Amino acid sequence: MSKKKNISQFRNIGIMAHIDAGKTTVTERILYYTGKSYKIGEVHDGEAVMDWMQDEQDRGITITSAVTACEWHNSLIQIIDTPGHVDFTVEVERALRVLDGAIGVFCAVGGVEPQSETVWRQADRYSVPRMAFINKMDRTGADFFSAVSAIKEKLGANPVMLQLPMGSEDKFAGVIDLVNMKQITWDDETKGAEYSKDDIAPEFEEIAYEYREKLLEAISEVNDEIMEKYLSEEDILVGELIKAIRTASISRQIVPVFCGSALKNKGIQPLLDGIELYLPSPLDIPPIKGVHPETDEELEFLPQKNGPLAALIFKVSMIEGRKLSFVRIYSGKLETGSEVFNPLLKKKEKLSRILQMHANKRERLKEATAGDIIGIVGLKDSGTGDTLCSQDTPVFLEKMEYENPVISIAIEPKTHADQEKLDDVLEKFTIEDPTLKVNKDEETGQTILSGMGELHLEIIISRMLKEFKTNVNVGNPQVVYREILTSKARGSAVFEREISGKAHFASISISLKPLKRGDGIVFNSKVGNDLIPEQYIPAIENGIRESLEGGYLKGYPLVDIAIVVEDGKFDERSSELAFSVCASMACKDALENASLALLEPIMEVEVFVPDTYMGDAISDLNARGGKIESINPKAGIQIVKAVVPLAKMFGYSTALRSASQGRGTFSMQFSRFDKV
Repeated sequence: MSKKKNISQFRNIGIMAHIDAGKTTVTERILYYTGKSYKIGEVHDGEAVMDWMQDEQDRGITITSAVTACEWHNSLIQIIDTPGHVDFTVEVERALRVLDGAIGVFCAVGGVEPQSETVWRQADRYSVPRMAFINKMDRTGADFFSAVSAIKEKLGANPVMLQLPMGSEDKFAGVIDLVNMKQITWDDETKGAEYSKDDIAPEFEEIAYEYREKLLEAISEVNDEIMEKYLSEEDILVGELIKAIRTASISRQIVPVFCGSALKNKGIQPLLDGIELYLPSPLDIPPIKGVHPETDEELEFLPQKNGPLAALIFKVSMIEGRKLSFVRIYSGKLETGSEVFNPLLKKKEKLSRILQMHANKRERLKEATAGDIIGIVGLKDSGTGDTLCSQDTPVFLEKMEYENPVISIAIEPKTHADQEKLDDVLEKFTIEDPTLKVNKDEETGQTILSGMGELHLEIIISRMLKEFKTNVNVGNPQVVYREILTSKARGSAVFEREISGKAHFASISISLKPLKRGDGIVFNSKVGNDLIPEQYIPAIENGIRESLEGGYLKGYPLVDIAIVVEDGKFDERSSELAFSVCASMACKDALENASLALLEPIMEVEVFVPDTYMGDAISDLNARGGKIESINPKAGIQIVKAVVPLAKMFGYSTALRSASQGRGTFSMQFSRFDKV
């Protein structure tokens, strides 16, 4: 790949959507038409370039974000294809954190589906400028205008149509370009590689002029120069209109809308033009901000090759046993063999290789500069969310936050050989995936794996077997509950013991008070230095926090509690160990006098079911203790929204399939914790 030197030509974009809206197919076509792939890989054949993992090919879904780069006209487009399934939203979150722009792919039949809503909100959080591509215009039930109005209503966005479809369903023939007022049609013989731009056919002229007027009106509302010309009925040049659309798109005042059918090879080249024309380069977005590790002073980094180094590791993969770190460089440059500084670990790391990524294939680079998204081999200790910088200008770029897991399974190795491999394999998975947690159950000796959903854990087990040849027995999924305090409580303890020939002493009294849901654990000490010296306070806090982590009712973590150290005593025998153990004893004493309750995870469930099977689907949700919140009809399908306890949702996908003869689908995401 001829590396572009000019950062204004970079386009770092993500492709995001609901599962099955066709975003991997869109990416495959982009790679084909930009000359990056020699043949088109189809998801349904298990041949998509971007879905390179065995499980992705078997299931026809995207699990990990794949990174690739291609060229179109004068631009270098670096693409991250993100998963659409709710169990893998962490992958989307990590990608959006480092992107400059994104394309939301929507199905012309389904419109705005639940997961596309989730990823859109994530993109809002990171202020990412977006375009929309209404895909599957050839499908039965395709409705372009309904999909556009859903973007407006459901996502609160301002969609502006830059194209109209020429017909729909089996009559979908091409698109009308409202900016240049041309019609574009594709040649089936060349798999859409050749296409022609012609004058608009008479039967589409009226609607084209109507919507061109709406386009000018929409742009005049966000651009004063266009407004003046529009009101005084002056001619607006195509170049002026493109510039105004670009400005409005980058400032997130509008979302340009394109359409097509990726599977039928129609609509991709104008979408590539749109990426180049309307999505930002690293120079068009605000400079990345960070804080100085020692002074907490806010720092800004401009996207300059010769600036101080600021880069973020947004993902780590273990490929063939080697650690591959995915990095976005915001400022400065990285060179093979050079050293970088990790301010979190306060240590230097050496870059043994820098790689240009193309899904799971890669090409070595001597250096990479501001704007690049690359793979790095050689970072031993740095992990996801860590910053790489130079020791002279240390900086922390914003850390990423992750949801806590809501579902657990118990696993046991099948053979002694599997036992030896298991810990190593699990360590690799937790390095890759911050939402996967591994704990040992001391009583049963089982390993407990916690994740974001049934599919998430299913894929992990499947990868253990296929990639690492590790066999495990899997226990039933367990829901991760929480415990809460429902009344105030006091507790005290005295610890006086000889350990290894040394006397230890501590005395503590504490009070516990319930807090509002979501407030977490708040620790305070009211005692002065004369009762408990300051150096022992951290040990007391640790002892109490560890005690709360083990719960009291059923061994689940206690949450939303205010702890106050009210009183205490020390003498010359006192030690950190004594105060830590004593604090834990005082905490248990308080919990024995307290009233407690269990919280369970409640899930938001959205079920898509054909009209005929709606009764069965609703009675099944009611039987699971679900509360139906709304039912909306849409093109022969009913969308049922409900909240259901996670404990009742196991095996739901099978139940829904049999209740709807395989035609129902659903998505589920964590909503809140509620009393059992």
